[in-house]
Amino acid sequence: MMFSTRAEYGVRVMVELARRGGDEPVPLTEIAEHEGLPLAYLEHLVARLRRADLVSSRRGAHGGYLLAREAADITMAEVVEALEGTIAPIECISSGPDGSVRCARETDPAHICTTKLLWTRVRGSIVTTLQQTTLAELVPAPRKKSVAA
Repeated sequence: MMFSTRAEYGVRVMVELARRGGDEPVPLTEIAEHEGLPLAYLEHLVARLRRADLVSSRRGAHGGYLLAREAADITMAEVVEALEGTIAPIECISSGPDGSVRCARETDPAHICTTKLLWTRVRGSIVTTLQQTTLAELVPAPRKKSVAA
């Protein structure tokens, strides 16, 4: 399974916001330059992240984006789902409203998808990993300055 650039770039934006500490809004142009990403695409991504209440924005000369919550309180599952939608390892697998995993090929009650168990487990592993990984874990620790002898 491959996530799209929406997930990749969106996670990079979130990590950069977390790395900056969250006290002052960060202009998206700074993030685009620092990460070498296209500004227009990032504008689209932060709109999705705002709708999911993961980032907030401030307008004006000193405006930009901030995390809506502490980095330790944001899971990668929230971020990826805000950007990608429901996580599914293959097209026919989706989540039902009750949390059950459904296969689009099981339209007839007599037909049972022979690979549903595999893809359900794969999806479960991916979702569990994303749920157990917080944004704070992805923020690089500050480098220690070496002292010259």
